[in-house]
Amino acid sequence: MAKTWATLGADGVDLHVEPTGSGLRKGLTQALREAVRSGRLAPGTRLPSSRTLAADLGVARNTVADAYADLVAEGWLTARQGSGTRVAERTVVAPAGAAPRRRARGRPAYDLVPGTPDLASFPRAQWLKAARRALDAAPYDALGYGDPRGRVELRTALAGYLSRARGVRADPERVVVCAGFSHGLRVLGAVLRARGVRTVAVESYGLDVHGDLLAAAGLRTRPLPFDELGTDTGEVSGVGAVLLTPAHQFPMGVPLHPDRRAAVVDWARRTGGLVLEDDYDGEFRYDRQPVGALQGLDPDHVVYLGTASKSLAPGLRLAWMVLPPGAAEEAAAAKGGVDTCGVLDQLTLAEFITSGAYDRHVRAARLRYRRRRDALVSALASRAPEVEVTGIAAGLHAVLRLPPGTEQSVVRAAAWQGLAVHGLTRYRHTESTAPPLDALVVGYGTPPDHAWAGALDALCEALPS
Repeated sequence: MAKTWATLGADGVDLHVEPTGSGLRKGLTQALREAVRSGRLAPGTRLPSSRTLAADLGVARNTVADAYADLVAEGWLTARQGSGTRVAERTVVAPAGAAPRRRARGRPAYDLVPGTPDLASFPRAQWLKAARRALDAAPYDALGYGDPRGRVELRTALAGYLSRARGVRADPERVVVCAGFSHGLRVLGAVLRARGVRTVAVESYGLDVHGDLLAAAGLRTRPLPFDELGTDTGEVSGVGAVLLTPAHQFPMGVPLHPDRRAAVVDWARRTGGLVLEDDYDGEFRYDRQPVGALQGLDPDHVVYLGTASKSLAPGLRLAWMVLPPGAAEEAAAAKGGVDTCGVLDQLTLAEFITSGAYDRHVRAARLRYRRRRDALVSALASRAPEVEVTGIAAGLHAVLRLPPGTEQSVVRAAAWQGLAVHGLTRYRHTESTAPPLDALVVGYGTPPDHAWAGALDALCEALPS
């Protein structure tokens, strides 16, 4: 079984299921019965559909349906056409001498930390079909140590897909597969250091782990100015490379202005520097067609980095780089003499892309996340009008601008509501001269579908109204 827990109900009740195999149905029934008996699932609470809960737990739908049926027969649940399965209306009597229940410390009820997609929506069945087809077709030598650039099947599939979907000018010979974006950045850090680069310009707001990876390669980072148009690339000087998120700046949520896209490419051409383009969620734009990759403007001076971590799942540990001429060989050498990514997953992803399954999954995910963002914007407009959602309609997160001086108190209030959520301050570069802003960075991609309404309710309770 993939998971042993799920989160149910508006109050974020944790449902733990330990047994596997033949004991799974019994374990699920007991866990649900105890949640109702103890009052953790309140009378009238609507439970997720059998299909949804089965997907969350990674079990067969029939297992959940049978557990529901058992509890309906016992009177713990009710099931009516059109209203779904609910906890039966009954008086819950607490055990004698029981202390008032408080939310358990530890794992939060709802995770709104940005950076992770809805893992419950991972296309397990389609992925398994692709894996079988890929393994059936794989030559014997595919199971060897392999080319450090990655399997040619995946590099070829990526070159075609990125050209069609993101406007990337890619050749399979210039694609290098890596074990996640962090691995790719570590490899590029070694390449830059070997080229004599000592300083990399970065955005004023971003992930500190990226700066840490560059520092580990012996590189210093210098933040670029940030204003209402986003990162100011006109201020690039005295550096050998620039790391940007041009399609959807993380975390501020704005695209790089066209004039500034042109300016950074012009800088790279004049100086021979490299632009590192992190296209972490470029496929998820909701108000218009996605902006094409910056790499398409100048593939000789821009390194394009993409990942399956947002579109599929970070646990796959698959990402890719499209590099300028010559740099692909340097990156392959920095990776080492053999392929360091799982061959079977590479072959599966190649089949997943070429079969069209990847496109179908991205379209479905785009619709799901767009609905969640729309629900977030609508809820805040009616329940927390002082809070403004900023940035474009894109990606898996939104920035919620707060009244000045309230960020830390709102983060604490969110924790009391069982929310894991980050304030904008934690993403600000320590050397940034940009004025500090009070805001929350809300990742709406992580909760499974049935938990999103509860997470949204808890978020609104924590925000100033």
